[in-house]
Amino acid sequence: MKKYNVVLVGGGSIRNPEMMATLVRYKEKFPIGRFVLYDIDQKRQEIMAQYGQILFREYYPEMDEFIWTDDPDVAFADIDFALMQIRSGNMEMREKDEKIPLKHGLVGQETCGAGGFAYGLRSIPEVIEIITKIRELSPEAWIINYSNPAAIVAEATRRVFPDDYKILNICDMPIAIMERYAEMLGCSRHDFEPRYFGLNHYGWFTHVYDKKTGEDLAPRIKQCLLDGYTFGLGNEEHTLDASWIETYNTMADMLRDFPEYLPNTYLKYYLYPNRVVAHSDPNHTRYDEIMEGKYPRVHKKLNEIIEANAVRGTKYDLENTTSVHASYIFELATSILNNENEIFLIIVKNNGTIPNLDPDAMVEVACRVGINGPEPLSMEPIGTFYKGMIESQHAYERLAVDGLFEKDKGKLLQALTLNRTISDADRARAVLDDLIEANKGYWGADFCA
Repeated sequence: MKKYNVVLVGGGSIRNPEMMATLVRYKEKFPIGRFVLYDIDQKRQEIMAQYGQILFREYYPEMDEFIWTDDPDVAFADIDFALMQIRSGNMEMREKDEKIPLKHGLVGQETCGAGGFAYGLRSIPEVIEIITKIRELSPEAWIINYSNPAAIVAEATRRVFPDDYKILNICDMPIAIMERYAEMLGCSRHDFEPRYFGLNHYGWFTHVYDKKTGEDLAPRIKQCLLDGYTFGLGNEEHTLDASWIETYNTMADMLRDFPEYLPNTYLKYYLYPNRVVAHSDPNHTRYDEIMEGKYPRVHKKLNEIIEANAVRGTKYDLENTTSVHASYIFELATSILNNENEIFLIIVKNNGTIPNLDPDAMVEVACRVGINGPEPLSMEPIGTFYKGMIESQHAYERLAVDGLFEKDKGKLLQALTLNRTISDADRARAVLDDLIEANKGYWGADFCA
């Protein structure tokens, strides 16, 4: 059986323990020859590498090679898959992305609004540089990119690599939402076949079909939400934090106001920005919640495993772990390798998939995915409200990328003014000036004039 060479770009991410553990679970479907952790910060990924050594020694002795490096020539040579999850500026810049907008009375969120704008403009140059290097060394590799904010990153990669169908931009948030639907109905996410449309972090489920019976389960899900169903802690690391519980439970409010489709949780930032700001603490954001919660939890786990020099037989044994995020990525990879043509939600060029939207828009829709890449499932034209929402957000995303590529501060101001979390030129100008100052060295000195 052929083995595949895989690089995980962003080797220091705290998501990597679940990624590596899930890799073990998929070794029959997706056998690995060489697995590489790559990060520009070797110190940051060292603890992940130590965990990987123990994990693979115990559970994956048939893997030919496991290495970690900060050298792209080593990392990207002769690979079959690149899994990309970079965070440009690390957590230090995330804190600024969340707190600078709140200082101006605006939504402070890492992928939405002014914070997502700043993060996106930092991510684009690094993503393009990495993909360019991968294509130099491994021209046929599949690149699965889930670096945030995916919408802006996808718009940029569309322009720079227009004919590269092996670059797949994805997001696991709709999949995490489907996990919550499955808990609600007492079934598995894998029983569902979704239909979905929109932009990344800005979309709606139109149908959630039962794979076996063909029944559309969306009406039952809607009724559960409207009847007061509340989401619990679940099994995922991120749902342990209070902000995620509140985010999931906002879906009922959105459904009461806009009952036609089931919303992505992130739409709360665009539909109710004033409410979000009113309930935000400008001195304690999601950044602080992670640094006080998930970060120490993950590092405590890894340090205990490293001290014990074992995973097997401990409370961290793989039998006790789950990961929607990692499973989704490896499900996608195996669908490609085995030409399974399973349905995934992928960010793709519209090209008429949503017939009354710009054909160049990078939309997030249901696609069948096999060895030839994603094949979007066409939809009927969407209604005026949804079309207006998407066109406004799409214009914001395009102007943000235009502004970065052209070094045009005026277009950046236009972008932020259009964003529904701002919608005011004075506030857009004020927050833009602060973000330019905070992002010196990331966006380029031309903006500082």
